[in-house]
Amino acid sequence: MTKFVFVTGGVVSSLGKGIASASLAALLESRGLKVTLIKLDPYLNVDPGTMSPFQHGEVFVTDDGAETDLDLGHYERFIETRMKKANNFTTGQIYKSVLEKERRGDYLGKTVQVIPHVTNEIQDFIKRGAGYGTPEAVDVAIVEIGGTIGDIESLPFVEAVRQLSLRLGPNQAAFVHLTYVPWIAAAGELKTKPTQHTVQKLREIGIQPDALLCRADRAIPDDEREKISLFTNVALWGVISMPDVDTIYKVPRVLHEQGLDGLICDKLRLNTPPANLKRWDDLVHEVLNPQREVSIAMVGKYVDLSDSYKSLNEALRHAGMKNHAQVNITYIDSENLELEPIEQLAQFDAVLVPGGFGKRGVEGKIKAARFARETKVPYLGICLGMQVATIEFARHVAGLTHANSTEFEPEGTQPVIALITEWKDP
Repeated sequence: MTKFVFVTGGVVSSLGKGIASASLAALLESRGLKVTLIKLDPYLNVDPGTMSPFQHGEVFVTDDGAETDLDLGHYERFIETRMKKANNFTTGQIYKSVLEKERRGDYLGKTVQVIPHVTNEIQDFIKRGAGYGTPEAVDVAIVEIGGTIGDIESLPFVEAVRQLSLRLGPNQAAFVHLTYVPWIAAAGELKTKPTQHTVQKLREIGIQPDALLCRADRAIPDDEREKISLFTNVALWGVISMPDVDTIYKVPRVLHEQGLDGLICDKLRLNTPPANLKRWDDLVHEVLNPQREVSIAMVGKYVDLSDSYKSLNEALRHAGMKNHAQVNITYIDSENLELEPIEQLAQFDAVLVPGGFGKRGVEGKIKAARFARETKVPYLGICLGMQVATIEFARHVAGLTHANSTEFEPEGTQPVIALITEWKDP
């Protein structure tokens, strides 16, 4: 029967719950367990497909075509299991499903409430993502709850997993809480009070964490760990220091050396062989010991938030690791490039133009594509990046001076890119 690890976050967001969850999954997988990860997002959007990259970062598209949270990209980079639509759901999807059931009469005229109807629906979605009770069931499902403990948006999710842990029975679920321990420069010390308060809030809800992952810009000293243990009722070996590291692929080793995977296996009564982290050590060695460097200009529209191109960044870095190279990525705003000298691209070994939507910045991308073609600099155009390369070639080589896409000029006289619904046979 599938066992569950529920991962929550406290104090502030963007601490790295996704990386921590993926790293724990990698450790359990290295012990021979079949693992999957599920991301619960507390926003009301049905999925992130219509959200601005500036708001939410990139959209990660799964093998079955679902538009999901970018954390699923981290999951796939850390474990063998491929993500699907069922591995990510939002408050919007939950309420949509509950309201559809209410309209069909599935609740037999009962008053539909957050408890039990919404919380039961969340539990059903979690079980579905884990393949619970089916031949596809995994050994361990790690469930990451988005947001921060105390947020009103995530309360139904937290209550749902509390209920689920009770229904599953003893040793079937574990709770991991990621928290922040700030360094106050003026005082010259780490402060544990925010961690004490966030765990207190979690315990008020009815959840006692089995492990605390303490994020900080430095290692947490043993005396501070002891203090955290005392005030949070978490055993000392469950208070784990997570300092900043120079590559995210060091995190599994950092957690393993402090015994997180052993703690979770003990809690869940999982009898496994020791973790084998050779692949991670080899990966980190490649990251830290490149034999050469390559510089790439990424000419995009959403460069103010690097998470907008997270999968692209990681794909480039992985390609670099495979070829013993350090990949240096410079982000160039395509809108600014329309007015700036194109010669600034001459310093790079290659140009990459990623996808995007809307007319803003497109001429800058076309300008980058022309420079790459004329100077014979390697060019990779992805989605819109390929389209602007086609437009550029049509304008400056094929002589179609007004070439464009119907997305930008619906009434244009020389469309060379069109929606599939607009294609016509000659």
